[in-house]
Amino acid sequence: MSVTAIDPRHYASDPAFNTFLEAHLSQELLRFTTAGSVDDGKSTLIGRLLHDTRSVYEDQLAAIKKSRVNRASNGHVDLSLLTDGLRAEREQGITIDVAYRYFSTSRRKFIIADTPGHEQYTRNMATGASTADAAIVLIDAAAFLKHGGLLPQSRRHTYIASLLGIPHVVAAVNKMDLVGYSEETFAKIRAEFNALAERLNLHSTTTIPLSALEGDNVVTPSVNTPWYEGPTLLEYLETVPLRQQLNHEEPLRFPVQLVQRPDRTFRGFSGQVARGTLSAGQRVIALPSRRTSTVKRIVTYDGDLRQASHPRSVTVELADEIDLSRGEMLIAAPEENSTSAQPSEPHISRRVRATVVWMHEEPLIPGRTYIAKHTTRTVRATAHAIRHRVDVNTLDHLTAPQLALNEIAEVEFETNLPLFYDAYSANRITGSLILVDGLTNATVGAAMLLAPETRSGNTKTAATPPAFLLIPNQPAAAERLVDALTARGHRAVVLDDPAIPDSALAAAARALELANTLAISARPLSHDVLSRLESAITGDILVAEDLDEARFLETYLEPTGAKA
Repeated sequence: MSVTAIDPRHYASDPAFNTFLEAHLSQELLRFTTAGSVDDGKSTLIGRLLHDTRSVYEDQLAAIKKSRVNRASNGHVDLSLLTDGLRAEREQGITIDVAYRYFSTSRRKFIIADTPGHEQYTRNMATGASTADAAIVLIDAAAFLKHGGLLPQSRRHTYIASLLGIPHVVAAVNKMDLVGYSEETFAKIRAEFNALAERLNLHSTTTIPLSALEGDNVVTPSVNTPWYEGPTLLEYLETVPLRQQLNHEEPLRFPVQLVQRPDRTFRGFSGQVARGTLSAGQRVIALPSRRTSTVKRIVTYDGDLRQASHPRSVTVELADEIDLSRGEMLIAAPEENSTSAQPSEPHISRRVRATVVWMHEEPLIPGRTYIAKHTTRTVRATAHAIRHRVDVNTLDHLTAPQLALNEIAEVEFETNLPLFYDAYSANRITGSLILVDGLTNATVGAAMLLAPETRSGNTKTAATPPAFLLIPNQPAAAERLVDALTARGHRAVVLDDPAIPDSALAAAARALELANTLAISARPLSHDVLSRLESAITGDILVAEDLDEARFLETYLEPTGAKA
């Protein structure tokens, strides 16, 4: 038997092949996640999608037909075996770990994050769903009738989808064949799901009746649901809008990942555009220094660009030599006479609130310090208080002294350096961070940052605490402030020891800032010393000739505590 070798250069020169390849590479990519309770038919649904879009190889199909494990009835092939890859998953008929499946149609490419639905694996679901553009929540129509409403698991899955900011959520009402394809049953499920979605502020939701076992409304329309005029599940996935189409007009966020200095003639800042659009000639502000410059070039391997939008990775050359390093950020400078309704600057603070999904056996306890990785910035973050824990089944807020594995809570943190962030609801990249145990280097939590709170009756956000407080000739007030701050769980030190000369004050203040400690001084300082302080520390310097102590404590350092 002779074997004919195929020369790949033949295809490289074939215009038809190049046209096909270009069309495939230019297709949109939709990432979506699936979640369902045990026996909702999630694995069967994914298997049906793969099978009916002809994304299953013949040998795979032959293998599952011969499998000794077959939970399908009436002679059907158990399509769930296409996705349950772990031995434990096949034996128990459940999904345990996150698995990614790939398929494509003539209109789009797809990545499925097949996530577990059991509460025990909440962290796995959060991980798989964190990058999704859409979420499919499986609802068992027969179980709905049996229990008289949505199961707590379905509510939990929908809540997690809203928590992670997934823009589109579809309720796939499965097993319609077991309820006789009843329009009345479907209407009740849709009404209850829509009420839940409204409570969770989900703005783009769809409900689709289907049967994964029989194939109704999965890929092709079903003759068994003539009363349903909406899209099939595949049609919905092929046409739902992607978030990238809406992201380019937003405020610029460019976290610096690496400073490129190949020779003395070039200095560039590499990173990924996290939000908005970066343009050559654009005026930008560097954070935290607030120095301004102009974008001279946007450099890539393939040549310079006029513009770069999220999620493009580029190197930026500025017109001026400014101090900018990894973990810092470029944002757009405000334009004169701008009428934009969106704030151009991110929130800048060392005190942040976040919704945390805890992922480690060792619980989160207030007072402990973790390493927080936010965009390209790495800081130390101390958990000050757990405001409330969320019961993921009832959505009730509960008090909690600590946060255990798979639990979700709103937590207050204080970092040693300021973060430049947006609320997670506004931007996933600048609104998220991970928590790492400093001793074991284990990832222990995922956090979604919340916007700063506004004071009641006032739209002004809480002020950022200064890094250095100067109250000339008020030594007694300095000592009282240290006592008051210590009582409130904050760290503060008076830097007026005679052993610390003015020339060493800047270095001492910087060391305290890195230790997340407020430096206070009552000594009169010269302009030169203040200038050195401004250069040494990244936080704010507050100078108060006649300090109102109560006002300072109320304005900058409000006491924290858990909510009931």
